[in-house]
Amino acid sequence: MAPVSDTFPRVGRMSRGYDVDQVETFLARARRAYEDIGRGPTMTSWHVRTVGFDLVRGGYDVDAVDAALDRIEDAFARREKQRGEERSGQAAWQTQLRTQEQSLRAQLARPDGERFPRGSGMELTYDIDQVDDLCRRIEDSFATGRPLPPDIVRLAVFKGRRGSRGYREASVDAFLDRVVELLVVQAV
Repeated sequence: MAPVSDTFPRVGRMSRGYDVDQVETFLARARRAYEDIGRGPTMTSWHVRTVGFDLVRGGYDVDAVDAALDRIEDAFARREKQRGEERSGQAAWQTQLRTQEQSLRAQLARPDGERFPRGSGMELTYDIDQVDDLCRRIEDSFATGRPLPPDIVRLAVFKGRRGSRGYREASVDAFLDRVVELLVVQAV
């Protein structure tokens, strides 16, 4: 029998939440990776941002775990920024961030409805107008130099569409992952 854990609140017995053992195992790995400074990065903010857990009855509350993962991601990002500046110097690190931003801006500059590949057949896709709205907010943030809080992108939810009526989910998700990565590093 697995040990009882109360790291996070649990959902009711009939509701679904994150698998407790998977969450606890990941948190233990993250803690070891963060504390083990001398061996090099065995885990990065990307690993934290992209982790997934099974949904099971009586599991951990999804919102509570996700909020903790955001804080853990930020901690890893701060360390990555510090190491990047130590390794390359602050000016070189800033140049690298500007290069990353320019790469993102190239895709953001595409016309509405053409930023990402469209789906096909009955494939699940994201609503084009909603994705384009978020892209315009991101583009405006870069253009004005006013940082967009990472959670605006992290927590974005789009209506589902089918096929060519929407953008391919994988393409949008990969792009937004890169945006969050940049915004987190800029915010720390």
